[in-house]
Amino acid sequence: MWWGLRAVLQWLGRLGGAGAGSARPGAMEPLDRAVVRCVPAEPKLSLRLVLPDGSARHMQRDQTEPLGRALSRIATNAAKGRVKAGKKSKKQRAEDGESELPELPEVRLFNRDGLPVSEEVPNASAWQDGAVLQVGAARYRVERNPPALTELRLPRSLLAGFPVCPKVSAEFAAPQHCLFRWYRERRPESGGEGPAWEEEREPEGGERVFTPPNALVGLRLKLRCTPGDGAMRFGPPVEVESSGPVEAGPGVCTFDARHLYTGKVSERGSVRVISYNILADTYAQTEFSRTVLFPYCAPYALEVDYRQNLLKKELAGYNADLICLQEVDKSVFTDSLAPALDAFGLEGLFKIKEKQHEGLATFYRRDKFSLLSQHDIAFSEALLSEPLHAELRDKLDQYPVVRDKVLQRSSVLQVSVLQSETDPPRQLCVANTHLYWHPKGGNIRLIQIAVALAHIKHVACDLYPNIPVIFCGDFNSTPSSGTYGFINTGSIAEDHEDWASNGEEERCNMPLSHPFKLQSACGEPAYTNYVGGFYGCLDYIFIDKNALEVEQVIPLPSHEEVTTHQALPSVSHPSDHIALVCDLKWK
Repeated sequence: MWWGLRAVLQWLGRLGGAGAGSARPGAMEPLDRAVVRCVPAEPKLSLRLVLPDGSARHMQRDQTEPLGRALSRIATNAAKGRVKAGKKSKKQRAEDGESELPELPEVRLFNRDGLPVSEEVPNASAWQDGAVLQVGAARYRVERNPPALTELRLPRSLLAGFPVCPKVSAEFAAPQHCLFRWYRERRPESGGEGPAWEEEREPEGGERVFTPPNALVGLRLKLRCTPGDGAMRFGPPVEVESSGPVEAGPGVCTFDARHLYTGKVSERGSVRVISYNILADTYAQTEFSRTVLFPYCAPYALEVDYRQNLLKKELAGYNADLICLQEVDKSVFTDSLAPALDAFGLEGLFKIKEKQHEGLATFYRRDKFSLLSQHDIAFSEALLSEPLHAELRDKLDQYPVVRDKVLQRSSVLQVSVLQSETDPPRQLCVANTHLYWHPKGGNIRLIQIAVALAHIKHVACDLYPNIPVIFCGDFNSTPSSGTYGFINTGSIAEDHEDWASNGEEERCNMPLSHPFKLQSACGEPAYTNYVGGFYGCLDYIFIDKNALEVEQVIPLPSHEEVTTHQALPSVSHPSDHIALVCDLKWK
């Protein structure tokens, strides 16, 4: 594998210039490049080339314009360049008997078969990959929409033993077709000047994700990425260096033993599911969090870059098919999690909370599932506007204080309908949420979960009749709460004590019910949230027990592991919550 990539890169280098073009050795003539970017959704195409006088030209033309007009413009630009290169004034040209108007070079476009393209053909159709543009004696091979990198970025924090997942954004290319080469900084030697790099020849050195060994502690990394597409075309390579050196890892982490159960992706017919509140950076970095909530946690271990190292290694090691995350910062999703999990074969969806910087993320394994539809809602908006909540809305209007509190909350529900890639008749309704957090907000959570279950019923019973439901999230509800009991049993009485969770002034008695037969796949652990002043079970993976059953539950970390550094988060655990992981199968 390594020698194959090296050979391709060496061949790309022999092409000269930016090293783009067809990947068929010998198929390219030693021509200059005319790069054309033509996207159907945009009105104009762009053309970039370097004229014989050495001047670069970047033109934009209407896609519907006849080719002849574009060729005329190229001829005019080329003539102007020749005049400028000659450095003659108007007076000198007059004395030499030369015309003030420069002579226009012949400009023609030939298709792949060497035949001239009619000047009446629209630009969008004329400029095809492999065509040849002739400007006077100069000839250019047209590259239409060649692969190109728009962003290549390395994480700011690098830990030995933890995967480094670069952010790769490309146009007309896909990360799975790109070529990656990693380099390590050469240790300084006496008398040496400046940084020097040597190619990383470990087995992972040619992969998109690289896990630096302990031997690289103290050294920076460099990544060289050559964008490619499915047709084996390659664009100009881009290099990026890490901003800092590889640092030593924290040693044993709380999830290391759990990975022993998840070394491989689950078998066909099984689905490995994760639900995890990953602790949003927007909350971890407050003064209150550092001094009151998590005073026991080393400050560097609360930094988002450090925690992302742990989180990416933890999630990658579970080899999950479905991942439902809560408290996901928008920037963390875009810049860290989505690129990392994409490299491990998962597609990500994001739903931000109203007027917040964090929200929910659902990831699904691409070779197991495809996305049929999304049905995300904000609880407050849905309760106000959707007809299916009219009855609940009427009941709630009798309790204006509670109604207003519900409508002020920013909580959302993420609902995705997935179809099995290996067994298309099998579909899943995957829901993900994070309910209101306040300890006295049991009545608010009951209203929120009623809205959620009514919406899930609409999707899983009305839109997609009788498809199984997997409902994950941080419900901020212990097993003794009304919310848990309502989900688990299908109903809640109007006199349940949680209706007065914040005192008699905010009591709102109403009976509720839902049609699902749900069970907690991971049971009722002693805790899924463990901080200095509280521990309890708040997170669940609820499954439709009529259609799904539990194959295995991945054991949670031992109490000794959780409390090694007093509580969570810690230098060996990225969140104040613990991931729930289980394997399910269809009945």
